[in-house]
Amino acid sequence: MSNTAEAGVAPEQFEGQHFRGTGDVEYLELLENARRMFEPDPEFQNMAMLYKPEWNGLVEGPTWSMWWIQNSYGTTYCALPFYQEPFVTFLQNSQDLWFDQMGDGKRVGEYDWVAPDGCLCDAASPGRIIYKQGDGRTDIHDWGMEFTAAGIVMQAELLLISRDAEAIAHYLPELERSANFIETRRDPENNLFLAGPAGNLLAPSYAGWQRPDGTYDKAYLTGLSITYIAALDRLSELERLAGRTQQAELYARRRELAKKGLPLVTTEEGYLIRSLDPDGIKHGIFDAEQHGYFESSPNHDAICFRVVDDAQAEQIYARIAAIPELRPHDFIIPNYSSYDDMYHKELEGIWKFGHWVNGGHWSTCEARMMMAYYRLGKYEDARASMKQLLKFARDFRMDNPLPDFGSTVYQPNEPYNICYDTFGPPAALIRGLFEYLYRADGLTLVPHIPPGITELEQRDPIRFGTKKLYLATIGSGAITTVRVNGQPWQRFDATSVYLPYDQTPDTACVVIMLGGETYRELSPTEEVPSPVPTIAVGDVPEAVASLNARAARLADLRERLVAAGIGDSYEAAHAQLALDAIAVIHQRRQLLAEGGIDPLAEPERQAAADELYVEAATKICDGLEAVLTSYEESDDPDARAVYRLWVETRE
Repeated sequence: MSNTAEAGVAPEQFEGQHFRGTGDVEYLELLENARRMFEPDPEFQNMAMLYKPEWNGLVEGPTWSMWWIQNSYGTTYCALPFYQEPFVTFLQNSQDLWFDQMGDGKRVGEYDWVAPDGCLCDAASPGRIIYKQGDGRTDIHDWGMEFTAAGIVMQAELLLISRDAEAIAHYLPELERSANFIETRRDPENNLFLAGPAGNLLAPSYAGWQRPDGTYDKAYLTGLSITYIAALDRLSELERLAGRTQQAELYARRRELAKKGLPLVTTEEGYLIRSLDPDGIKHGIFDAEQHGYFESSPNHDAICFRVVDDAQAEQIYARIAAIPELRPHDFIIPNYSSYDDMYHKELEGIWKFGHWVNGGHWSTCEARMMMAYYRLGKYEDARASMKQLLKFARDFRMDNPLPDFGSTVYQPNEPYNICYDTFGPPAALIRGLFEYLYRADGLTLVPHIPPGITELEQRDPIRFGTKKLYLATIGSGAITTVRVNGQPWQRFDATSVYLPYDQTPDTACVVIMLGGETYRELSPTEEVPSPVPTIAVGDVPEAVASLNARAARLADLRERLVAAGIGDSYEAAHAQLALDAIAVIHQRRQLLAEGGIDPLAEPERQAAADELYVEAATKICDGLEAVLTSYEESDDPDARAVYRLWVETRE
């Protein structure tokens, strides 16, 4: 029992659009602010600002016009359960840039590289794909080995959540090709995987094995094992979901064999090294005379993706906690101390320790670190991380990477910064609450609720196939009772709740009682769509007036789609997003005028930030109109029907 309860004082309450609760109001507000960043918002930079009409998807950032695997990994994995349309479609369109152009042994990519079959990439855009890490000594770089494994994780997780049989049938062969590509690097003698220079995820910090003659070759990369095991875990479940039992067993066997190799790259303390050379030299044993740094990614990823058991997860965390230099600004950095085994020996410029891949901070990694915090109940670490992120968010400096060990931005001369990576910590703060272990037959919720929160309602739905889950907790501690839509639910234990897909209602309000608390009815509600802006054209700049006019037509389309029974379609959601993006322009103008939000310190930066809202709304409108226009000649009768409704809005 909390001190306030013992004293007879009612706990503080928090009431937000996305979260409601009692107890630790600061943490609840952090959750609210995190969720606000994934839809148009008048105060915070948000995911809608990364829309790219050219491929009707998301882009890394205004100065990074492609879609990267390593950069999107943490954000995408953590946001997938709560992404709704149109962001689900946007994300799939972006990931299609990898899979539609994946290596086949013939396709020519950037720099005339022809990748092996199944190889994914560093980054891609329409008609362009970079199969290796494109920075550094590209002449010696390996193919995107760990990139490919991470791509499998993201796409397989997306499909396990959607449970879309047609999409699974389409992507399974491609995922299998990618898995088979990684299998070509398995050493059957030890079940570890060989990767050469820049074959790691946070490339090009890894040089592989430096031979005695000074040349570089392949070494056993721990991160490739960890990420591939996470991929195989999901791929085997997808095969089960598709009814392909033999294939599911194949990938499950591959996963178990890969796990058998991990003791060779595990220290006596229980943490993972970075790599093992074929001649037996180990890289990443902390404080060793040679290669004596700690490598963060394989360690926090092993916890995040449950590759290691609870006991080893605690050992890994203990080692991280014992090295405060790994988190000098509450963000994890990739390594401490500086690498002594990169192929770039002069540690200057971007190679300087603390600047880029050698000790600079990456939010894609922080997201996975935060999932590790939640799994182990390290809520104060997660709190500190989100509070540090907000310092950048409030200043419109959501940049990546963050040099000076995570304390400043990479592109300080830009008027504002925004990158997809940087949304990783907010996404993880939300996913970590219930973890969400999607499987072929159902979903396991693993509540990780900070003990200071005595009641929590998550008001946005979580995706589970075509079903929507609204989650709430009452109390603190072990799970003692569960209700689904008010009815007793028996599929739970002290730490988890299991929801078989075929037994879960289409809309399920799941209330989890912790620590012996008694059930009381709660009413998590879906978010209310933003209203159509109605400010007079004469009161706003010309560009905003033009958006107001477009909003009227989009609102008409939205109403027609609802009347036609397809109000839950991607097109309706895209139209609503456009309306919301226009609405927040006006909300922001009003809040700034009334002192409801603080302007940025420099007028030039403030003007650029305000213009960003207009640009984002314009792109979202442009992209939707391009999609609708393309439906005119579509072979899909549903698409043509949507197009006819769009034409009718002009009449």
